[in-house]
Amino acid sequence: MGFGESPGEGTPVLALDEVGSTNTEALARAREGQFGPLWISARRQTGGRGRRGRVWASEPGNLYASLLLTDPAPSEVCPQLCFVAGLALHDAVGALCGLEAPRLALKWPNDLMLDGAKCAGILVEGEVAPAGRPLAVVIGFGVNCAHHPDDTPYQAIDLAAAAGRTIAPAVLLSALDAAMAVRLGEWRGGSAFATTRAHWLQRAGRVGQPVTVRTGTEVVEGRFETLDGDGAMVLLRQDGSRTRIGTGEILPFVGRADPTRSDRSP
Repeated sequence: MGFGESPGEGTPVLALDEVGSTNTEALARAREGQFGPLWISARRQTGGRGRRGRVWASEPGNLYASLLLTDPAPSEVCPQLCFVAGLALHDAVGALCGLEAPRLALKWPNDLMLDGAKCAGILVEGEVAPAGRPLAVVIGFGVNCAHHPDDTPYQAIDLAAAAGRTIAPAVLLSALDAAMAVRLGEWRGGSAFATTRAHWLQRAGRVGQPVTVRTGTEVVEGRFETLDGDGAMVLLRQDGSRTRIGTGEILPFVGRADPTRSDRSP
């Protein structure tokens, strides 16, 4: 697939054989004047990355793609796009592989889990626009279609092994493009995040359960109660207080038994 082609009748796709990072490529093109929406995909990445600068193994067979959006919403609500993207990815993978919750679940804030193991990650990045230039936001997707890395600090899995179906990256991208269009429309530039939030919580794992969360400065434990109106995690602590966590990473729960635990979602 070359430049300007699209999955079906959807968003144009720039399909590359090899690139350092599809997110980096998309942001570079935005600086050069490229407007979205535009997908940039690659058969292989040599410098793929995830949150906190982690390296993402990027060999052929999996999906590596980034969606460039131009002025999708006010900058202060653009972080909510990780929830929009998570829903779209859940929709696309679920439809193609015949999977649904609880086997397929969203992990706060930006992973897709299958049977409790990571099968995909999402990275949302943006750049403050110079005067007179629009805001560029890039949503990067890395999906383990055919294989998964073994040398990770968390359990990983791929769709071929877990779901028993070989999904070509181009096929998944087409389904993802259609799902993104629906979920972006539902989000309405952030004005309808309440709807996005509700749908995300319905598909989320670990809600109502004990979690350990690493933030930039500390590790905290408690029960994942809900998301607030901005998408931050609300953590119910053992002393009954609530902590709002805007950015962080859920780790396996390693603390002692949590008296706040409940198996019911809020």
